[in-house]
Amino acid sequence: MDDIAVLILSILLGIIVGILSGYFFRIKQHEGSLKATNESIQKLLEEGKKDAEKTKKEMILEAKQEIFNLKKDAEKDIKERKSDMLEQENKLNQREQAFDKRVLNLDKREEMLNNKEAKLDDKKVEIEVLQGKVEEILQKQEAKLIEISGISLEEARNTIMDKVKEDMSVEIAAYIKDEEEKAKSEIHNKAKQLLALAIQKYASDTTSEKTVSVVGLPSDEMKGRIIGREGRNIRTIEALTGVDLIVDDTPEAVVLSGFNPVRREIARKALETLVSDGRIHPGRIEEIVERSRQEVETFMRERGEEAVFRTNIGKIHPDLIKLLGRLYYRTSFGQNVLSHSIETAFLAAKLACELGENETLARRAGLLHDIGKAVDHEVEGSHVEIGVMLANKYHEPKEVIDAIASHHGDKEPESIIAVLVAAADALSAARPGARSESLENYIKRLEQLEEISNNVKGVSSTYAIQAGREIRVIVKPEEVDDLSTFKVAREIKEEIEDKLSYPGTIKVTVIRETRAVDVAK
Repeated sequence: MDDIAVLILSILLGIIVGILSGYFFRIKQHEGSLKATNESIQKLLEEGKKDAEKTKKEMILEAKQEIFNLKKDAEKDIKERKSDMLEQENKLNQREQAFDKRVLNLDKREEMLNNKEAKLDDKKVEIEVLQGKVEEILQKQEAKLIEISGISLEEARNTIMDKVKEDMSVEIAAYIKDEEEKAKSEIHNKAKQLLALAIQKYASDTTSEKTVSVVGLPSDEMKGRIIGREGRNIRTIEALTGVDLIVDDTPEAVVLSGFNPVRREIARKALETLVSDGRIHPGRIEEIVERSRQEVETFMRERGEEAVFRTNIGKIHPDLIKLLGRLYYRTSFGQNVLSHSIETAFLAAKLACELGENETLARRAGLLHDIGKAVDHEVEGSHVEIGVMLANKYHEPKEVIDAIASHHGDKEPESIIAVLVAAADALSAARPGARSESLENYIKRLEQLEEISNNVKGVSSTYAIQAGREIRVIVKPEEVDDLSTFKVAREIKEEIEDKLSYPGTIKVTVIRETRAVDVAK
């Protein structure tokens, strides 16, 4: 037992001795490694110091070289600047010498002018004295002439002026006649060429509209259903649409009458739908009228888009497109205003092409020239004023606004585009079949034409012919001579332009004849 314990103790001692020996050996080895590392670091530090010293020396040398180069460049620049300064100084000296010479010359001229001015002052005094004497002599002569003639100076002046006017009136009339004929000949020839070209390049059908619409019925029994019990159906239709329904003895037909063509179209579509459907009562009428209103709004927008597409005027505000569509249901003297606007746009573009102007701008102005008519029954003012307001609101070009404002002569046109639009508008309105007017307005216009002409001094009688597009004026030969006939024609033309509103043009023909009558007995 004791032997085992001794053995174990010996083993333990051996293990302890081995561990201690390994520990001390490891420490010894670590110290050697640290020493080697320190030596390596020390060596690296010494090498770094040597490199730093070397780099420092190289940088100092480079800096000295750079300083030397800069100094050399600066000296060179200073020399050049000195040379420039010397050259500028020489030029300034030369200019100063030239300026001194000019000052001397100016002083001499000033002295000469002063001498001349003094002489002129002396002559002025002499002239004033002579003028006073002349005026005194003239006053004495004038007083003597007045005393001899027996009339005042004002009366003599008026007599002379009347005589001059009388003597010159014939020459003035002859000159005006010659110049007018020459100008008219040139203008008419050029205008005919341009208009003929424009008409040849554009042609369209004429669309006529009326103020009433007729709705066909399958039978006369449907009239009673349209009227309804105690007239409630017809009252509902009239209240919702704003048009009058005329149910008379016309077989199988109902007439819709209304001033507003859009409302009349809504009523027509609604009534046709109700007649085809057969169910006619207030509730159904309200539903169909609202549906018809939406259909008409959609149709008008499509017509406006189609007009913009056809004329190719580019981007335009959506509200103006809607207003253009409303023109489809607007008429002027029976002419569809949208068709008229499209036609005016194309005619204006053709004329602009011949004159080298902007065709697209001319089409735009022509299409929008009557835009005010779309709402002239809803907004106060003429369609020209409304059109200008709308064009300004939607920021249209100034040429378009000018064309709208001046196409009826309310103001002078400020651009060639405006003049072309006015010509195209008149051309579209005046061509045969384009417009119609009521018999009452037609007769009234003829009476006004004849009355205006008869009020001119020297006119014997007047006859309106060719549907009011020409008037023949017979003058009194004893009061109006041949040259004065042109003056009479011009006076009548100006009176017609000031007092009448009419489509197209009116030709004024003045006739003067002398008849010698005798009776053989």
